[in-house]
Amino acid sequence: MAVKDTLDKTTPTHTKDWYIKWAASVVLLFGMLLTANNVYPLNLLFHVVGLSGWFCVALIWNDRALIVINAVSIAILMNGLFRYVLEHGFLLRAS
Repeated sequence: MAVKDTLDKTTPTHTKDWYIKWAASVVLLFGMLLTANNVYPLNLLFHVVGLSGWFCVALIWNDRALIVINAVSIAILMNGLFRYVLEHGFLLRAS
């Protein structure tokens, strides 16, 4: 058996779920950048948006493992956002 020079793509490109998963991934990476720089609570907001995108993809794919991990992650991060709003009365500070 010869080794292939290129890898065959198995996932379709430029479909609705393809755009959602890539946009959500970029948003999640930006949320990680905010977390690394301690930009709180904006980092949580970006993570929730990114995870929501992946949750939508999980629903489109009907992938229960992805549905569970993203739903639980959204709930945990939303808990942090709600706590912040309850303690501070706002989400973002006015400069």
